[in-house]
Amino acid sequence: MPALFPLKLVSRRMLAPTVAHLAFTRDDGLPLDYVPGQFLQVHFTYADGAPAKRSYSLATIHDHAMGAGELVEIAVSYVPGGAATALFEGLEIGDMVQASGPFGRFCLQPGDDNGRYLLIGTGTGVTPYRAMLPLLERAIAERGAEVVLLFGARTPAELLYGDEFRAFARAHPGFRFVPCFSRELPEPGSAHDHPDVRHGYVQQFLAEFAPSADGDIAYLCGNPDMVDACFEALKGHGLPIPRIRREKYVSSK
Repeated sequence: MPALFPLKLVSRRMLAPTVAHLAFTRDDGLPLDYVPGQFLQVHFTYADGAPAKRSYSLATIHDHAMGAGELVEIAVSYVPGGAATALFEGLEIGDMVQASGPFGRFCLQPGDDNGRYLLIGTGTGVTPYRAMLPLLERAIAERGAEVVLLFGARTPAELLYGDEFRAFARAHPGFRFVPCFSRELPEPGSAHDHPDVRHGYVQQFLAEFAPSADGDIAYLCGNPDMVDACFEALKGHGLPIPRIRREKYVSSK
């Protein structure tokens, strides 16, 4: 059993109709230092008392060169009838949950010498990329790396952290943000409307960016069908398996 620590809810906002951004602080006086791309587990019990846990990628942005930050941020999808959904929806500011971690290896590696990162995500699978922004900024500035973020959502209302990724792209010419909407395109002239918007699923547009075994490292996070389809497509473009890093998000109640 991993060591548990208390998290106190300090703020909540809705990112989309069914996705909440929750910010916590540790209530034991210790920081939660982690590598962007890692996740934590929230522990709770079902109505019958049986133990349960859910995994959530850390969405927190802070400069890890300056030490651990104070906030612990996650994005939570609300699933009708879900036990974890009931837990999070019922939390009031100041309430506690028990957590463990961080865990996982879905991270940028210090020895990466690639010319480009292909970051591909759907839904809350984009949260680790938000946490990676300071490291990506450093890679762009220090070694001229390029970054393409292909992010799949059904509608503009479900484009999580879209404003932040657009702002980052405007500030960093080496970063390209490509939202792919499967159901509904943004209104012309709206904030979500820009030349890199695509209509369809992220896997449909991989070939457009000419994945290359010579210069690319790819990250896949989100819907398992998307992850599997993109994994096969990237292998077809010649990327060796060690240069395709993936994490599947399985929806559970």
